[in-house]
Amino acid sequence: MSTLNRETTIGVEPNSYEITTARDFDAPVDKVFRALHDPELVAKWIGPKYLENVECTLEARHGGTWTLVQRDPDGNEHGFRGVVHGDPTPELSQRTFEWLGMPGHVSFETLRLEDLGDGRTRVHGSSVFMSVADRDGMAASGMDVGINEGYERLDDLLATL
Repeated sequence: MSTLNRETTIGVEPNSYEITTARDFDAPVDKVFRALHDPELVAKWIGPKYLENVECTLEARHGGTWTLVQRDPDGNEHGFRGVVHGDPTPELSQRTFEWLGMPGHVSFETLRLEDLGDGRTRVHGSSVFMSVADRDGMAASGMDVGINEGYERLDDLLATL
């Protein structure tokens, strides 16, 4: 039996258009899938701790849209949006991602859930950007803090489901 990797692995290879992530959770695939696709649950965990999620919508179906609006301590709002491609399953969920602060710079995201046995799940993520510059901008934006703190909150949420 392998131990859980509570650290998020973030891959940013030189000259690549992609950022990859992987993180283990102490919950079965069905619970993790639900927490990643139910907008009421997503709003409880996504993003860094210092931001308040004030709007979160997600139509988890082919052609469905999603939105996220976060507010910082100074009252500034940061919006994100995208479109779901295909019907999400634990094996493959796909969507576009756009930060409204830089409209038109869209990435394509995929999530795959791996059953590790014993009620544990590994989440594999991939974000492919339109350019290396866009990818580098995202990597330098502090996204690692948002991912790590969000996944810590997801750990806490999964323990209650």
